[in-house]
Amino acid sequence: MNVATRTTTRALRRLSFSFSADGGHAACLAAAADSGWYVESWRLPADGSPAAPTALPLSGNRSEQLRSQLVALPDGSVLVCRHDGERHDLVRLSYGENGTVEQQLTILRMPGLRLLPLPVPPGADPHSPVAIALGTDTRPATKAWLVRADGSEPVQVAEIPGLHGGGAWLDHAGALLALDRVAGGLVRSVALDLRSGTTTPLLEIGEHSNDRLVLFDPDSRFAMVRSDAPGTDRLGWGVLGGGEPLRFPECLHVTGMVLRPVALRQAADGPRVAVQIDHGAGSALALWRPAVGRLDPLPVPPGRLGAVGHWDGAGLRLPYSSPDHPAALATLDVDALLAHGPAPTSSTPIPLPLQLAPLGSGLPGPWRDTALPWQPGAQRAPRTQPAGWRLDGSTPPGDGGRWQPAQSLELAGPAGPLEAVVYGGDAWLSSPHLVLALHGGPADAWRLEFDPALQRMAAEGLAVVAPNQRGSTGYGVPHALAIRGAWGGPDLDDVLYLLEGIAGQRAALGLEPPALFGVSYGAFLALLAAAHAPAEQVARCAVVAPFLSGARLLAEAATPVRALTTRLGGGEPILDARGPRDVLQLAHRLSAPLLVVHGNRDEVVPVSQSRSLRHELLRIGRVEGTDFRYVEAAGSGHEVLAEEGAAVLHELLAAFLRTGRPG
Repeated sequence: MNVATRTTTRALRRLSFSFSADGGHAACLAAAADSGWYVESWRLPADGSPAAPTALPLSGNRSEQLRSQLVALPDGSVLVCRHDGERHDLVRLSYGENGTVEQQLTILRMPGLRLLPLPVPPGADPHSPVAIALGTDTRPATKAWLVRADGSEPVQVAEIPGLHGGGAWLDHAGALLALDRVAGGLVRSVALDLRSGTTTPLLEIGEHSNDRLVLFDPDSRFAMVRSDAPGTDRLGWGVLGGGEPLRFPECLHVTGMVLRPVALRQAADGPRVAVQIDHGAGSALALWRPAVGRLDPLPVPPGRLGAVGHWDGAGLRLPYSSPDHPAALATLDVDALLAHGPAPTSSTPIPLPLQLAPLGSGLPGPWRDTALPWQPGAQRAPRTQPAGWRLDGSTPPGDGGRWQPAQSLELAGPAGPLEAVVYGGDAWLSSPHLVLALHGGPADAWRLEFDPALQRMAAEGLAVVAPNQRGSTGYGVPHALAIRGAWGGPDLDDVLYLLEGIAGQRAALGLEPPALFGVSYGAFLALLAAAHAPAEQVARCAVVAPFLSGARLLAEAATPVRALTTRLGGGEPILDARGPRDVLQLAHRLSAPLLVVHGNRDEVVPVSQSRSLRHELLRIGRVEGTDFRYVEAAGSGHEVLAEEGAAVLHELLAAFLRTGRPG
């Protein structure tokens, strides 16, 4: 795809949003339906008018790295940090008359490096620093460099003991930075003075507590903190240096949900904090006002928010995505949303098959009767946008139609309810073709957001059920840790239970059983399920970047993947009646039509895993092109469904899952 085409192509995927210090611009990584990743710079007008993205594609048909870090600068240019092992290239991208101008700034060599934007005001000296780079090596120490956008070499200003994360500016001049120091098994916030290169303690609430500064206003010194000093990890607030103790109100602690302060703005009644609330597949948004002493829900549309934001006179800006709205920037008038009241609930009971039940909010007090965006009741409310909400830059389908919507439903599982993102409307169970889709990870989950691969399946007429079985994140620690040391244990139980229930219901309707689809860990799980389920419960199976067992992954993967696999207990065997969770040993039981897709440059799951499966299928007499199809995507890595050429694979997968024809 040439530069001109990529410049005008509208993005379907966006991630890694960042905002300039003055709020006048934002930046993100973007990709169209069939292109690699590139940088977008967004202009955010001060009068609150629609935000406008400008593509900054690289010359020579190059794509941006998926792991690139971005810093949006006040002049609309973007500072990019690209990683290649211990080499980190810092470049500045800007828009010129002949396309993207790419200026190489410097190269830093460290095992780890990340960028934080400096609070640079508009009209500042062009030679002023625009970011701070924090680097770590094999020693327990962190180096800090000031980075300029004029091409001059970064200046090291500090080398401090300990590993440091986080980052919140304590002043407007960019001289004092709060960081979270990891030392002695504890996380404590310290203040780094960039003028002297020294640190001083900032938060030490309890003798053995983990204390982090998450949001700070230099003018009022109002602070939001996260600490386990109260006994559990929770949000608190206070005025640093004000003499009053920090407070941890009950309304800022909701069991099983993650509360993230994303933006702060001073008002006549004191500080206002926008709080993102994540639980399972969806996000909610609320307003926290210390003067009022409660968390007020804001009626934003169902979907997933981006956990970053900027709030000024133009409104509150947040990244947002939903299954039928590709990621873009939302602008919120918080006062108008407050006046609108809580999200509407559905007054009509919803008949849900398979012992499905509406998701409860689990929230105390004023939240108890509020339909949150991930609830089926909220999903079925009229999809009119509330006053005070606007979404800019979300790409419509090229055919002028509409993207396929999805809802979140709660399905009965063998050990408790399981949430699933479901495409296909209320009649999903009786769709002619249905796919049970399994996410990667395993420490991951399906979200109520735009997914090009699932969207393509839905457009092909497939109903899609994407469950967050045990091992998925977003449902509390016990749910996430249920498969620690038991890959293919409780999660396989959940998948087989769902297969049995859905296949049985569909058989009673005279319909074919569900198909299986999985990516990475989900591909491993799908292959196990296809091998263990009765033949009449699986119509076909498509997998992307599968591994064959935790032990085989440990034997062949790169060091970081081996470390993660070990930490999650992936190599520990399960001793039960099902036998070893090894796809190669179960290949003879894979009877349904099979499609295997793998990138030949996969840096996470080596392509040798899929090659071994192909060789074993051929060895036991399976016919390639009839019983199974094997596709290696040349030049693609682990994110093969999100790289250049992904649209072709989306179409291939959707067609196979609908027809079962591997040829």
